[in-house]
Amino acid sequence: MTGNSKALISVSDKSCIFELAQGLIAAGIDIISTGGTAKLLRESGLDVASVSDVTGFPEIMDGRVKTLHPRIHGGLLGRRGTDNDVMTEHGIAEIDYLIVNLYPFRETVANPDCSFAEAIENIDIGGPAMIRAAAKNHQDVVVITDSNDYSGLLARLGRGDGIDADFRKAMATKAFRHVASYDGAIAAYLEGATDDVDVDHSVFAANISMNYSKKLDLRYGENPHQRAAFYVDPDITDASISSAEQIQGKELSYNNIADGDAALECVKQFDEPTCVIVKHANPCGVARDENILEAYKRAYSTDSTSAFGGIIAFNRPLDGETTEAILNRQFVEVILAPEISPEALDLLAEKPKLRVLKTGWWSTDAAPHKDTKQVTGGLLAQDRDIKFASDTDLKVVTSRAPTEHELSDMRFAMKVCKYVKSNAVVFAKDGFTVGIGAGQMSRVYSSRVAAMKAADAGLTIKSSVMASDAFFPFRDGLDIAIEHGVTAVIQPGGSKRDDEVIAAANEHDIAMMFTGMRHFRH
Repeated sequence: MTGNSKALISVSDKSCIFELAQGLIAAGIDIISTGGTAKLLRESGLDVASVSDVTGFPEIMDGRVKTLHPRIHGGLLGRRGTDNDVMTEHGIAEIDYLIVNLYPFRETVANPDCSFAEAIENIDIGGPAMIRAAAKNHQDVVVITDSNDYSGLLARLGRGDGIDADFRKAMATKAFRHVASYDGAIAAYLEGATDDVDVDHSVFAANISMNYSKKLDLRYGENPHQRAAFYVDPDITDASISSAEQIQGKELSYNNIADGDAALECVKQFDEPTCVIVKHANPCGVARDENILEAYKRAYSTDSTSAFGGIIAFNRPLDGETTEAILNRQFVEVILAPEISPEALDLLAEKPKLRVLKTGWWSTDAAPHKDTKQVTGGLLAQDRDIKFASDTDLKVVTSRAPTEHELSDMRFAMKVCKYVKSNAVVFAKDGFTVGIGAGQMSRVYSSRVAAMKAADAGLTIKSSVMASDAFFPFRDGLDIAIEHGVTAVIQPGGSKRDDEVIAAANEHDIAMMFTGMRHFRH
C-alpha cells in the first residue's frame, strides 16, 4: 500500500458503499476491506487491499476472527504525535477513516424461524471493537456507522480543508450510541431467549437500556415553555404512530403524537370499519358501521363539541367522500388512516396545514412489547394491556342473560372503555358510543359525566349498554345507568359489594356480565 491516508471499510449493509469507496479513492485515500465487502468492491473495479494483507494473518474461524489484530487496532487507536515510534517499531500503519456497520442482529432475530444458534452467530464482535477504538480516537480517526453520513464525509473531503472537529465528534457520538443500541438488542434477546438453552429467564430484565433514535425535534412539549423531541424504538415494526408517514400538514406537536397514538391504538382493536375521535388522550366518540363515512358521522355525533380540534383515526383507507364530510363538518388537527385515496389527497391539499398520517396496515396479532412510564427518579415497566376477556371468560351474573345485540354492544363498549382514562364509563348503543365518562376520581361521577355528555349531544342512553373499566365499589354508579334506562352492563366484577350491584341490576331486569379483567388506564 502507498503512504496515503487509509480507510478501513467493513459493512453488512452495503448500500451506497461503491459510491463512497469511489469517492474516497478519488480523494487519494487507500482502502482496506474485509471478506464480502472487499469482494464487492473489487468486482466493481476498485483497487482494495484485504485486512489479511495488513495483518499478515488470514481470516479464521469462519470469519469470527479477522480484524482483532494489533495492526488494525493499533492503526485505529494510535495517537498521532504520541505513539508514532511504537507504531513504526511494530509496522503499524495509521488508519484514518473507519466505515463499519454491524451484522444484522435485529433483523435476524425478528424472523420467527431464527434459531438460538443463528442468533448467536449474528453477534458482531470485531465491528463493535473497531467502532469503539475509532470513536475513542476520533480526533485522529473519522468513524462512520450510518450510510446517511457518507455524503457528509465526501463533501468535506471534496473541500480539501480537512475534516472538522465538530463532524468528528458528532460521528463518534453516533458510533457509541450505535454500539450501545446494538448491545442492548442482544442483551434483550438473551434475557428472553429460551431456545436451546436451559436458563430460567426473568420476564423483566435486571437492567433496562433504552436506545431510541430521534425522529424529529418538536416545537415544544405539552406547553410552549417545555422543549421536546420525538424518539422512536428501532425494534418496533408494526404500524404505529412512530412509523406513520406524514403526508401533509404542519409539523406534529407533542400533544398531536400522544393523542394520535391513543386514537390509532384504539381503532386497531376493531375488525369492522371504525372511526375513533380523540381529544386530550381520551376517545370522545367511537363508532363502527358498514363504511367509514357512516362510522365517522356516528362517532362525531357522540360529542361534536369535544371533537373540535381532535384527532381522527380510521381502520380503513380514507376515501374522498369521508374526507369531504370531515372538512365540511369540523376543525381537525390530525387524521390517521392505513391508506389515503387519491381523491382524499386532492381534497386534503386544500387544507395544507391539516396533518395527515398514513399508518400502513397493522398485524392482527398485538406485539408483545413492554409499556414504560417515567416517574421522578425511576421507570415503571409492565406488559402491554393487549388482552380482552374471551367469550368463555364472560360470566352472566344476573337473572337475565344479555341478548345477542346487547352482547355485541357490550363487547364494543368494553374495547372503547379500555382506551378511556380511569375511572372510565362508556354507554354504547348499536355500535357507537352515546356517552363517555373519563378520568374522574369517582366511578359514580364518571357515570354522571357520561350521562351528561349524552344529554348535551341530544342522545338517549335508554336501551344502551354500559361498560366500566373496573368494578363498581357501590351500586350508586349503576343507579345512574338505571335511571337513564340502560339494559345491560359489562364490568370486571370483584367488589366486596358485587351482590348489592347484582341485586340492583336484577331489580330492574338489567343483564350483567363479569369479565374478570380490569382495564385501568392512567
